Amino acid sequence: MVRKKTAILRPYGHDVKGCAASEDAGPASGKMPLCSHCHTTRLRRFRGESRPKSKDLPASVTILLLQPILSDDMEAVDRVLREALHSDVPLIRQVGEYIIAGGGKRLRPALLLLTAQACGYRGTHHHTLAAVVEMIHTATLLHDDVVDESSLRRGHATANAMFGNAASVLVGDFLYSRAFQLMVTTGSVTVLKIFSDATNVIAEGEVLQLLNSGDPDLDEDRYLAVIRRKTAKLFEAAAQLGAVLGHAGPELEDALARYGMHLGTAFQLIDDVLDYTGDHAAMGKNPGDDLAAGKPTLPFIRALEKGTPDEVAFLRGALEDRNLDEFAAVLSILQRTGALDHARTCAESESTLAAECLTILAPTSYREVLLELAAFAVARSF
Repeated sequence: MVRKKTAILRPYGHDVKGCAASEDAGPASGKMPLCSHCHTTRLRRFRGESRPKSKDLPASVTILLLQPILSDDMEAVDRVLREALHSDVPLIRQVGEYIIAGGGKRLRPALLLLTAQACGYRGTHHHTLAAVVEMIHTATLLHDDVVDESSLRRGHATANAMFGNAASVLVGDFLYSRAFQLMVTTGSVTVLKIFSDATNVIAEGEVLQLLNSGDPDLDEDRYLAVIRRKTAKLFEAAAQLGAVLGHAGPELEDALARYGMHLGTAFQLIDDVLDYTGDHAAMGKNPGDDLAAGKPTLPFIRALEKGTPDEVAFLRGALEDRNLDEFAAVLSILQRTGALDHARTCAESESTLAAECLTILAPTSYREVLLELAAFAVARSF
């Protein structure tokens, strides 16, 4: 039997001769093999990319690779957001407008838009559900910033710093309830189940993180379990919902859900690294926030495993004290023990796993951008 040739998507401008996968390498099932050379090329291209300046992009698209393919869609999502945040209560409108104006990467709604269209969806519900994803994400940030006593996010004062803790918590509650009002408009019980399950799991992750605060005995497995609940779950739901809208079969729906989970895990692990090594202006938030909040993230956990007895004692004390005066010394230990490199390696493994989940997806420009996102998630500097 003659095996059907299967195209292999590569980064734009990639030289076929340098590709590790040949054009006829695809199995008869039609699945497209992941070229490790291509994935490495994507990682290298994104390394060191800085946050785009506001004049380079519309407010609704903050990652350059998304602009050509999602600019119009993201503007539609922003219109849904503005309409959804309308309220007769002035404070809700004020805080809502402040949040939208603050921007953000918009990765989660972009993920839903991309997977929906990669699965052939051509309606408008993806704009509504992408807005719902962003509202749920924003609600978690409002609550997070209160719990962590954060003062800076996305280069601006946090909502709790501007309007107070009570206003932030209550507007976060409004966002959750309005999000569920919006998702009902799709008329899909499956959509409701995915969102309700996701918000419950995210809440569990938030509580687990609170319980782990200041715990120097937290190990890597327990930490990864937290971020898969707290961060990766909404990525997973967004990618899965795109498949649901596109009426994808169970196999593709599961693959895209796993893609989202691995992408979200990689994204969080790089956030952990950038909290110690990132540039204040590029990140739009204060470095050392995790240490100040008593959060033992993966680099810190690894340093506790690999440090000398004196270093371990110092790290345990720094975590307990939550004193940013010790930040430089903590960073030095993380660098010496290779803890930051370890976290990056773990993130790159998750990125590769995410890309491998896309082998089942038909070759389109949307699939290519999903592959690019897997690389961007770990090679970014903001």
